[in-house]
Amino acid sequence: MNFWRRTLAIATKEVRQLRRDRFTAGMIVGLPVIQLMLFGYAINTDVRHLRAGVADEANTQLSRRLVDDAEASQVIDIVTRVDTPRALEELLRDGKIAVGIAIPRDFERRLALRDRAPAQLLIDGSDPAVSMAARGLANFPIAVRALSADPVSKSSFEPRAFYNPERRSAVQIVPALIGVILTMTMVLFTATAIVRERERGNLELLINTPVRTTELMLGKILPFVAIGMVQTTLILGIGRFVFDVPIVGNLFELYVAALVFVASALSLGLLFSTLVSTQMQAFQLTFMTFLPQILMSGFMFPFDGMPRPAQIFAEIMPLTHFVRLVRGLILRGASLADVKGELWPLMLFFAVTVTIAIKRFRKRLD
Repeated sequence: MNFWRRTLAIATKEVRQLRRDRFTAGMIVGLPVIQLMLFGYAINTDVRHLRAGVADEANTQLSRRLVDDAEASQVIDIVTRVDTPRALEELLRDGKIAVGIAIPRDFERRLALRDRAPAQLLIDGSDPAVSMAARGLANFPIAVRALSADPVSKSSFEPRAFYNPERRSAVQIVPALIGVILTMTMVLFTATAIVRERERGNLELLINTPVRTTELMLGKILPFVAIGMVQTTLILGIGRFVFDVPIVGNLFELYVAALVFVASALSLGLLFSTLVSTQMQAFQLTFMTFLPQILMSGFMFPFDGMPRPAQIFAEIMPLTHFVRLVRGLILRGASLADVKGELWPLMLFFAVTVTIAIKRFRKRLD
């Protein structure tokens, strides 16, 4: 009897502590509800509406019908039209399209012979989801009206995968894993930084020193920047020499992109450290933001397959932009100038989050 009485007393104490800890109590209900609504709405393995470009050198009624039929499948959305297949390859390299349709000048002759696919489907092989969906479109028999009056159903595209023709999973996954691992470690390191100082009683000492708030925040980040670059080097080395992942782009530009991403991830963790009061809360908040980044950044599930509101939300996340950056620099041989549209959002994210963290820390000191 005394055993159960003492056990119940401890359980009652824990419940009262949870009631006083409003942050944890809110996470108990808020975390599953938010995650379920967000992921159930956004994650879609049925890939649709991939950004596509067309180079129609034939420019005939049949070639235009082929493009219309391909777009009617809803697997692709035509976002641009160019003159040559070479221009399509440049768009693929820059990440502006995921699929390219190249129709040659002798399209109708090839269609009449029926011995080969009359058009090519250029595929960005650096993204596994895009590669799978595009190949499904290539194997889909699209009905076009041949030179005779009878419609001909056949596979109209010959798939041509760029950047990973062997379709090796390691080539597609390892580059993006750099961002995933850095997100998990960098955010967690700095999320516990200020909280750890408070729990150990060191924060009062820092307050009484001449160190300014900005100096304290940046001083917390700098050591972890070096750690992040070491982790980047380690992952790149393992990917290159163990998994044989090719590094096509400029290595220096890759490190510049990694440096900006590490800084943005650290600034997010620093902001978290000003929002929570215990290390357990820092862990909870880090985990709550890590899942959306890994699931909605395009690392595991196709970005183009998500609804537009979910895409807008995912654009706020640093990992979304770094996945595109690292795949472009490592696999597609793009330069920073080609993918600069993914670099400046990381810089903006860093500036905003660091500014908010500094303001909040000052407010808490007051």
